[in-house]
Amino acid sequence: MKLWFIVACLLLDTAVGNKQPNILIILTDDQDVVLDGMQPMRNVRNLIGSAGATIENAYTSSPMCCPSRASILTGKYAHNHLTFNNSLSGGCYGSHWRAKDEKHTLATILANAGYTTFYAGKYLNAYHGGEVPPGWQNFYGLHGNSIYYNFTLRENNHNVSYSNVYLTDLLRDKTLDFLDKRDKASPFLAFIAPPAPHQPFTPAERHKGVYNNTRAKRTLSFNKVDKEKHWLLANSQEIPQETLNLMDTFFAKRWESLLAVDELVASVVHKLQQSQDLENTYIIYTSDNGYHIGQFAQPFDKRQPYETDIQIPFLIRGPNIKPGVKITTPILLIDLLPTILEWLNLPLDPQMDGQSLQPFIVNADSYDPSTDMYYSRGLLVQHKGEGNLKTYRSECPMWQPEDRMAGCTVEAACHCQDSWNNTYSCVRNFAYGINHLYCEFEDDEDFTEFYDMSDDPQQLDNGAKDMLAIERALYSIALKNLTKCAGTASCTIHVF
Repeated sequence: MKLWFIVACLLLDTAVGNKQPNILIILTDDQDVVLDGMQPMRNVRNLIGSAGATIENAYTSSPMCCPSRASILTGKYAHNHLTFNNSLSGGCYGSHWRAKDEKHTLATILANAGYTTFYAGKYLNAYHGGEVPPGWQNFYGLHGNSIYYNFTLRENNHNVSYSNVYLTDLLRDKTLDFLDKRDKASPFLAFIAPPAPHQPFTPAERHKGVYNNTRAKRTLSFNKVDKEKHWLLANSQEIPQETLNLMDTFFAKRWESLLAVDELVASVVHKLQQSQDLENTYIIYTSDNGYHIGQFAQPFDKRQPYETDIQIPFLIRGPNIKPGVKITTPILLIDLLPTILEWLNLPLDPQMDGQSLQPFIVNADSYDPSTDMYYSRGLLVQHKGEGNLKTYRSECPMWQPEDRMAGCTVEAACHCQDSWNNTYSCVRNFAYGINHLYCEFEDDEDFTEFYDMSDDPQQLDNGAKDMLAIERALYSIALKNLTKCAGTASCTIHVF
C-alpha cells in the first residue's frame, strides 16, 4: 500500500506540473443505484464514467440529506459533526455546525489554498440564507429543502426569489457564467447541487412524459412485509394498489427530473473543453444518499440501512484517471475530501474520518480488493430516528402519539417514513471473502440485523439469529469503536 501512495503522488505531480487541478462536484439529491437510478444519465455515464472511473461500491454514511452533506463538506462521520437529521434541533445548520465544523470545510480549505470557490444549489436543509457560509466566494445557495420552482437563493450578498424558473436550469446557467468570468489565473472549486430527483420529483417541461410507461422496479422485496425486520418495517402493511400506481408515477418523474441534470453535466463538460480546462479538472458525480420505492412495503423514502438507501452513484474523471475503469474498492462519501486534499498535495487533517481514494484510483485496472487477502474495511452507516410525540398525525389514526412515528402521510397510505426506534448503527464490512451488513437498533428489543450480501444481495433473510456468538461479538465491538471514532487512524476499523 505504501508503494501505491508513492506512485500516486508521482503520477499526480507529473500530471499537473506547477498548475493545480480544478475540482468540480455535482451532487444530486436522493439518487439511487440499486433501482436503476443512473439509467437516465447518458451524458454522465459517457462523459464522466466512460472518460474516467466508476466506483461500484460507494456508500453514504447517513441515508439522509443534511447529515450526508455535512459529512461530504467535512470528511467526518455524523457523530463527529453532530448533524443527525434535517432539522435545526437535529444539528442541521445548527449552532455547533456554524460555530465549529463549518469553519473547516472543503470550501475554507481550498479558499485558503488559493482556489476560487463557487457553490450553486441545495446546501443544508435548514439553511435559509441569512449569510454566505465561510469559504464560498461565489455563492448561490437554496433556501431550505429541494424544490424545482418558486424558490429563493442566497446570491452572495442578497436573497433573490424566482417563480417560473426551473432550478436545475438556473444552476446550469450560473455555473457556465462562473466558468466564463472566473479568474483564469487561479484554480477553482465548483460545487453544483441540483434538486433532482428529490420529492416533489418535478421534471422540466421539456421532459414531462418521457418515461410515462416506466414502472417502479419490482424487486423481490417489493411490497413485501418482512416480520424479521426491525419494528418500523415489521409493523407495516402491504401497500394498496392506489398508492402503488402513485409510486409508479413518482418513479417515472424521478427519472424525468434527472434529465435536466444530465444536460447540465453535458453543458459544463463542453464549457471546460472549450476553455481547455477539461483535462486539468477532476469532475465528481455522486449523490447524498440512495432511495427506496416499495421495498419491504415502504412506499418512497430513504432512512433505512439497506442497499437501496445507502449505496450511491460515484463517477469521477480527471488527471491520470484511466478511461472506462471500474473501481470495486468500497468507499464512503467522507473519503471525498481527503482524496481532494491528496490531489492538491495539501495535508490531511487528522480529525477527518475518511481516507484518500487516490491509491485505488491510479491502480484501478490492477487491483481488486476481493482478491486481496489483506484488505479489510468496515464502513459505518448511522441514522437517528426522528419520531416523537409532536410528529403524530391525526390523519393516520392507526398510529398513536406514543408510537412516536414520523413522516406519516395519507399520500403514502399512512406508511410512516421514520420512528424513534428507527435509530441504528451498522457496519458495512468488506474483506477477503466477506461482504456483510450488521446493524444494531436502539430500541426496546436491542434488535439486530445481519446479511451476507454475497448470498443475499436483496437482504431478504435476516441472519442475525444464526450468527455465531463470536461473530456477533466482533461486530458489536467494531460498532462500538466506529461510533466513537474520531480521525482516520481510529475510524479505519478491521472487523476480522
